[in-house]
Amino acid sequence: MPEPEQHEIPFQGRRIKNPRLRRGIFLLPSLFTVANLLCGYYAVVASLLGGRDDFDHAAKAIGFAILFDSLDGRIARMTGTNTEFGVQLDSLADVVSFGIAPAVVAYAWGTRSLPGDGSVAFQQIGEFGWVCCLAFLICCAWRLARFNVQGMAPGSSKYFVGMPTPAAAGVIAALVHGFKEPLHDWRWSVAWFLLAAGLGALMTSTIRYSSFKEIPWTRKQPSLAIVLLCLVLAVVWRYSEYALVILAGTYAAAGVALHLVRFVRHRMISRTA
Repeated sequence: MPEPEQHEIPFQGRRIKNPRLRRGIFLLPSLFTVANLLCGYYAVVASLLGGRDDFDHAAKAIGFAILFDSLDGRIARMTGTNTEFGVQLDSLADVVSFGIAPAVVAYAWGTRSLPGDGSVAFQQIGEFGWVCCLAFLICCAWRLARFNVQGMAPGSSKYFVGMPTPAAAGVIAALVHGFKEPLHDWRWSVAWFLLAAGLGALMTSTIRYSSFKEIPWTRKQPSLAIVLLCLVLAVVWRYSEYALVILAGTYAAAGVALHLVRFVRHRMISRTA
């Protein structure tokens, strides 16, 4: 019998004869997106269990979701397998992993260990937390929809418009992982829920946050840069409870600080003009 004909398929300037390999290349970034979605689902389930270790596992799952989310887009660009289907799947996965999951984790972590005496004050804190976490979720979906329509900051791919949803979810996950024990004082719970609402406001704001896309990751780097990167990774691995809180908080605060600096500078220039 004659062998089946092998059709050549163009890919990255080359010709790939095996169509199964081409389908596999398309499947690879989607696998990372599904892994992102799986981590978000696991974080929700773990937070519903409500134990100290369960919350820590939920926070770690959100952290892995951030890692998978950064890899799926990068792999799709490297292999030239960007598709509209992949973009929509990634956005839906992000709503779960960086919207629903951190909102549920934040609500459960802020209310689980409060004294359940059935008082009006306790019920009001629960309702307040419910509203703040819902606001976080809505702002996350809003932020993703705006990014799908508008993309990066006008005229530059170096900045995001508004705080990225993985970064906002990362702040919540880092704090839960850092402190682990659910909140016992209603005053801390109120502050926690206000933080969640504030992160939602940052996502829908016009504050520019660095995308780090100007860093030439695929080019040769100085030896000192490699050493510093290895040291940072080692510190994060060994002292993750402290390092992740510092990194996530610094990124969130840096965008606001630079926005204020640009605002003051613009006002001063307009006055002198």
